[in-house]
Amino acid sequence: MDVAGLAPIEQTALLTEYARALDSAHAHPMLADPLASATVAQIDCDFTSLGATASVVALVALRATMLDERIRAFIAAHSDAVVVDLGSGFNSALYRVDPPATVDWYSVDLPAVIALRDALLPEHASARSVAASVLESTWLELIPATRPTLVFADGLFAFLDESAVMSVMRDVTGHFASGVLAFNDYGPVSKLNQLMGRLSTSRNANSPHTQWKFAGFKDAHTPELWNPALQLIEEASGMHRPEARLFPAGLRVAARLSHRVPAIARKARIVQYRF
Repeated sequence: MDVAGLAPIEQTALLTEYARALDSAHAHPMLADPLASATVAQIDCDFTSLGATASVVALVALRATMLDERIRAFIAAHSDAVVVDLGSGFNSALYRVDPPATVDWYSVDLPAVIALRDALLPEHASARSVAASVLESTWLELIPATRPTLVFADGLFAFLDESAVMSVMRDVTGHFASGVLAFNDYGPVSKLNQLMGRLSTSRNANSPHTQWKFAGFKDAHTPELWNPALQLIEEASGMHRPEARLFPAGLRVAARLSHRVPAIARKARIVQYRF
């Protein structure tokens, strides 16, 4: 399938799916996504231009693993749950978690991405698609508000500015009666870090680094200040996971240092907030 018509922000979905596919091909994958390789094989794209370094592949796979664990735990506690994947792209978390039919799983993304997603991924009894921008609150209109809800974002917030992230959080807590908001975070990302990322992939017109907008936050309690309806319940670093032994050499060094340098640990964290 041709993805040349996707806008730059829509093309950011390609890198994460390619990283998951590369992980699945490893002798010792962290995520072992059963659909990623098949999905990538159907897309007409020069994936090698996206800058999927060994470190990017490892961190994308590990954060997805961590989010999957939290989704499974939420569903185990709430058999009638609603799960919402914000900025879903081609993420096949639904199929990895494989919830029972009593769970409704909503994949929310821009219309062009959802059209491709629906064409590429197989049917699932729990699957629901919402073709809308998360920047417009209309995405909430088709999603039940009263059931226990887990809203998660895998990679999305990096491509929104701070005011947009705050707006999405307000929409979530304003619409759903109760639940959990979970997402990956990179800690504070300086302008220099962002510039270096762009320069390292400057020859790649579709590099996701050109779309990076969110500076992030140091203190995991910061979203509670943005939105008093949120209560931090977990901050977990992928750098501290047993899978860190599978990281490429440079990232393994960073993982060891992260036990003494919190700023490094924050670069690969999953945070969860109850509302």
